[in-house]
Amino acid sequence: MTGLVIGYIVFFAVLFTSFTINFVHYMHMFQLNSYSAKEQLHWIKINFGNVLLRHLFPLLAVIYASIIFIGSESTELSLSDLLMCSGLMLIGLTFARKKKAKKKLVFTPRVIRMCVTTTLIYGAVCALSMIFLHNSLFKLPLLCLWQIFSLLMPMIANLINRPVEICINNHYINDAKRIISELPNTTVIGITGSYGKTSTKFYLEKLLSAKYNVLMTPESYNTTMGVVKTVRNSLNATHEIFLCEMGAKGVGEIKEICDIVHPKHSIITSIGEQHLETFGSLENIIKTKYEIADCITDGTVFLNYDNEYIREHKTDKNIVTYGLKGGNDYNAFDIRVSPKGTTFTVSHGEETAVFTTKLLGEHNVQNILGAIAVANTFGVSFNELLFPVKRLEPVPHRMEILDKGNGVTIIDDAFNSNPAGAKAALKTLSGFDALRIVATPGMIELGEREYALNKELGENAAECCDIAILVGERQAPPIKEGLLAKSFPEDKIYVAKDLNDALKYAYSVMQGRNRVILLENDLPDNF
Repeated sequence: MTGLVIGYIVFFAVLFTSFTINFVHYMHMFQLNSYSAKEQLHWIKINFGNVLLRHLFPLLAVIYASIIFIGSESTELSLSDLLMCSGLMLIGLTFARKKKAKKKLVFTPRVIRMCVTTTLIYGAVCALSMIFLHNSLFKLPLLCLWQIFSLLMPMIANLINRPVEICINNHYINDAKRIISELPNTTVIGITGSYGKTSTKFYLEKLLSAKYNVLMTPESYNTTMGVVKTVRNSLNATHEIFLCEMGAKGVGEIKEICDIVHPKHSIITSIGEQHLETFGSLENIIKTKYEIADCITDGTVFLNYDNEYIREHKTDKNIVTYGLKGGNDYNAFDIRVSPKGTTFTVSHGEETAVFTTKLLGEHNVQNILGAIAVANTFGVSFNELLFPVKRLEPVPHRMEILDKGNGVTIIDDAFNSNPAGAKAALKTLSGFDALRIVATPGMIELGEREYALNKELGENAAECCDIAILVGERQAPPIKEGLLAKSFPEDKIYVAKDLNDALKYAYSVMQGRNRVILLENDLPDNF
């Protein structure tokens, strides 16, 4: 009897440990997938092999326990049965070893509430099975199955908690609306775009700060609740301008933010094929980005007219246009790029000025130009903008130049790559007089266009680099196909296991030469 009790203790300890480790992993992925059941199920689908490995041996434990239940005349468990199922689940834990996360699971109040709900369900299932299931042999496969159930528990807990979460979110949203309504002298500028919005926001904050007290949403805070958190925690009456970045993965999400902060002016930095998996079509992307313009009544919409989708979309709002191709309200031209930075001329009407920045690439000039257009419209003269532009620092992981010494320079463009941005980054790489290396896992969330756009990435890379390192076997085929289509030497292509492997190879190849390594995108933990 004592042996059986010990067997139960071992079994429940292994079951609890196995369930917890897997549940935390799936909760982490659920958080990275924006707590969306649709995105989580899609993640499970594309990662089915790894998911299956995590649960293969627990599934064997279920099968083993079921065979015993069906084939035995006894209703009592034996110590060997408990230990066998425990052993199978322990083997399964070897496939659930924790990898170093690029972005760790954050135990926000929402996550903690889901964990509490899961714990209550878990405890109730275990207790009820022990109390009401008199056939001990039947309990075993049921409890083993619970480990596999960890795959769905974050979504189930989120569904159960949904009424509570809606009430909590509505309270925070209404509080943010109240704060905004009590600050009539604070001008809100909304910023959105398929790409370039975070960089433009950072640059604009520096330029407007030459004359105003400015608050911006930090980092890449651009969701409804991210904006609400910024308003509730940071915005106050001393702020003259609030720069509010607005992101979206579906129609209506930008309008939702606009209904909270009521922007006076807005900026659309770009429109492109990004998040096509969730938007469904380019038309939906255009419609959603223009939600930030539709809410403007007596203010101004600043538009990047280099972008064909923006240029061709008609609006009846008061607009100010900017771009590098001429014919705009604000134009940048005579762009000269060197490894030390970029010089460019800006014109507005009869006024011109030559600006210098340590940032590299035409797309950075485009983003800076958008910030100049807004700041100048707000009364900051070109002369007052010269020094702030010169002092602009690169936004982390967006064309950030890192001198690693020993002739190695890294261009860190690892944040959320997109087709236009990748092409611009490769063009910048091509201008360096050194061994040019690109390391990329390709681009994601592009729906049915993903393969074609990654192949195009390979074609562009073939014309701009000397060595191509493809990070991860799953994303490599279309990029490699594009490289080879442009007659890029196959022996100059290396498929790396991960980013560390890619960097190790980049440092080892053709030693003795100065080299520039472009890190174009770094996939999040859920890819």
